[in-house]
Amino acid sequence: MTTPEAEQSQAEPAGAGTRGGAEVPAGGAEQGGEAQVTAEDRAERPEARLERAVRAAEQALIEYEIAVETFRVEVENFSRLHHQKLGPMYARLDELDARIAEATAARTGDPEDIRKADEARARVLPMPGVEELFHGWMDGEGLFPEAAAMLTDQSVQPPQRVRPSDEARKLYRELARKAHPDLAQEDAERSRREEFITRVNAAYARGDEALLRELAEEWAAGPAPKEQGPTPAEELYARLEWLAQRKEMLALVAKELEESAIGAMLRLAPDDPDRLLDEIADQLLAQVSAREAELTALLG
Repeated sequence: MTTPEAEQSQAEPAGAGTRGGAEVPAGGAEQGGEAQVTAEDRAERPEARLERAVRAAEQALIEYEIAVETFRVEVENFSRLHHQKLGPMYARLDELDARIAEATAARTGDPEDIRKADEARARVLPMPGVEELFHGWMDGEGLFPEAAAMLTDQSVQPPQRVRPSDEARKLYRELARKAHPDLAQEDAERSRREEFITRVNAAYARGDEALLRELAEEWAAGPAPKEQGPTPAEELYARLEWLAQRKEMLALVAKELEESAIGAMLRLAPDDPDRLLDEIADQLLAQVSAREAELTALLG
């Protein structure tokens, strides 16, 4: 996994004062007896450089958006898997903590122990939407059979993949680069691209490789984008400003994802998140065993 900021440093605007990859001398004539640079050429060069800067900024922004969306999908899927696999164990630990606190309070009668027992029990009382929170692993009545099976190391149906396949990622990147709405020059074309990219994002979030292939074929068969005409300098400057603002907004989104609890966990094992979940599950199972032993001792 590569975070969005790490992928952003790839593209830079073309350098000013170049033509065809070679520097142009500042004087009125080119070296070696070649044709002079006319006043008209010199007048057009700043706008040409600005156009190249805008095109480079557009491509860099698209790459950054792809990186942010990829990371968002990975965080979202890892969060879902985290809740599915570890949610029952956290629920069991909370229940054991409540029972231990209640047993301690019953034994001591201390008001502070009673208060702690009430707080511990309040944390495990049924809540509205708890079934959605744990994605079908528990409800107000307690753990579902699948969740109980996980706590006893029995075989259960594995949850969905943490991330789309490599091929799905490749297809998504290609489609995002070709069909991105920021490449449109007219409102109608932008709307068409936005609708198409929305469908691409939905297919990518599900890891639907077959649908992504269909969308790639659909785009290839669609109308060819119109060639971009000359752009006035004022519009180019406004475009650069918009691209900079968009980049700042995406940077904030990426920062929130990376600093979230799930994002931080995912960064600990970017190439093998399943292993990380297995390690956490082992730790939680050990804690469950310790709590159960403590409760048994308290109940005598």
